[in-house]
Formats: sequence, C-alpha cells, structure tokens
Amino acid sequence: MTDPISYADFERVDIRTGTIIDAQPFPEARKPAIKLWVDFGAGIGVKRSSAQVTLHYKADQLIGRQVVAVVNFPPRQIGPFMSEVLVLGVPDVNGAVVLLRPDLAVPNGGRMF
Repeated sequence: MTDPISYADFERVDIRTGTIIDAQPFPEARKPAIKLWVDFGAGIGVKRSSAQVTLHYKADQLIGRQVVAVVNFPPRQIGPFMSEVLVLGVPDVNGAVVLLRPDLAVPNGGRMF
C-alpha cells in the first residue's frame, strides 16, 4: 500500500466514464498496445489513449465498450501518438491488464465518486 492521501487529494483526480468509439493496433509502440479513441460526452469530447491491453483484447472487440479513465493528467507522447487520458485497468493473476468498466451502461462523462 502507498502512503495515505487526503480526500482532497483524491478529489483532484478526475475519473470519468467513456465509450470507445475507435481502436487501432499500435505497432510503433515499444510494448504491444492499442490506440483508443474514447468519447466522454459533450463536456470533454473524444480523447485518445494508448493502452497495453493486447493480451486480453483485440482492437475491433473494444469498440462500443465503456471504460473508466483519468481525464486530467497532462497529455503524454507515446512514440508518434499523443495519449490524452489514462484508461484504467487492474492486473490479472499474470500481470496482464484487465480494463475497468461500469457494470451497467452509464452516460459518457459521468464522474466517479
């Protein structure tokens, strides 16, 4: 476990739901990855992310899937691709990423609380 943070620190992390509207292989990435375009609704719009999820997911299977992402990190250059949000996941028993998503369909842009 990491050092404790205050509730105010947690509130500064903007975690939202979005729907993947496009997903493409990312062969230029150093580690196998997929480029994602995630729609977070009218207030935020469509943002891009590079996700190392190739063990459990194929690009075409991700389209239409809702995900949870941090939307207020600064953009990060990943090879030739600018990643604007961090799509969240947890490791399976072997350390491969399993994406987090809501159990039920929710509006895009909904903030986690």
